[in-house]
Amino acid sequence: MLSLRQMLLCRRAGASALVVLLVAACSPQKMALNRMASALANSSSVYESDNDPEFVRLAAPSTLKTVEMLLSQSPDHPQLLLTACSGFTEYSYGFLHVESELKASDAALAQDLKARAAKMYARARGYCLRGLHLRHAAITPQALASDPSGVLRVTTKEDVPWLYWTGASWGAELSVATGQLGRIAELATVRALLNRAKSLDEGWDHGAIYEVTIALDGLPMLLGGSQTSARADFEKAVALSEGKSVFAYVAFAATVTDAQEKRRLLQQAVAIDVSTARSRRLMNLIAQRYARALLAAAR
Repeated sequence: MLSLRQMLLCRRAGASALVVLLVAACSPQKMALNRMASALANSSSVYESDNDPEFVRLAAPSTLKTVEMLLSQSPDHPQLLLTACSGFTEYSYGFLHVESELKASDAALAQDLKARAAKMYARARGYCLRGLHLRHAAITPQALASDPSGVLRVTTKEDVPWLYWTGASWGAELSVATGQLGRIAELATVRALLNRAKSLDEGWDHGAIYEVTIALDGLPMLLGGSQTSARADFEKAVALSEGKSVFAYVAFAATVTDAQEKRRLLQQAVAIDVSTARSRRLMNLIAQRYARALLAAAR
């Protein structure tokens, strides 16, 4: 007959075996999820190098929805969260935000596109904020609102993609949102996110951070903008991208008041050979389409 000690040992052994079985049962599912997350993250680079924006416009929504379906099963998966944040931001800019500008002559359609763009940007920001909070518990919407620069001091170079995409989605959402005057205070948070990213790795993704700060620094002085700073951002973005960022030229053209300089910048944007920078070919093609439309409207 088993002693009490032996019975306890057996019970513990049984419990341990049960845990092992549960882990073994869950591991294949977790491994499959991680593989799927990696594949979806890689799909963004495939889209970015595509030379057919219309094809990507039709294909991207199903990919993004798949990401959200997986997040419903694993809401704290970091790779999925970052893919959702960057993916919804890029989709909103490329196929809703820019399109709203191109359709400006149809006021109702343009407004509808802007409203959809704002929702997509907000969705993207939500995923990035969740990811930042998981990486650093102190980073919450409340903390960012009260002391954005202070709370972001905990971030490191590894956080730069999160800082960039959060700032980019947030700033873009503000640019198309209704009731902008009531949300001016949020610009401080956007600046803090991008400035922190810049201080940690200013050359990240060939100057992408400077491409976004062009528009931010190009705002009126009352909103903290400075034409001198916007020009410096533009020059840095051009240098870091080796002159291959169409977006940098288009973004800076939107901040200048001189008609001749604006036209020159847009012409330079259109002249860039997008095949020389495959990793940003899709966004370059979209930005060139926008530049051509602006040039045509200025004639």
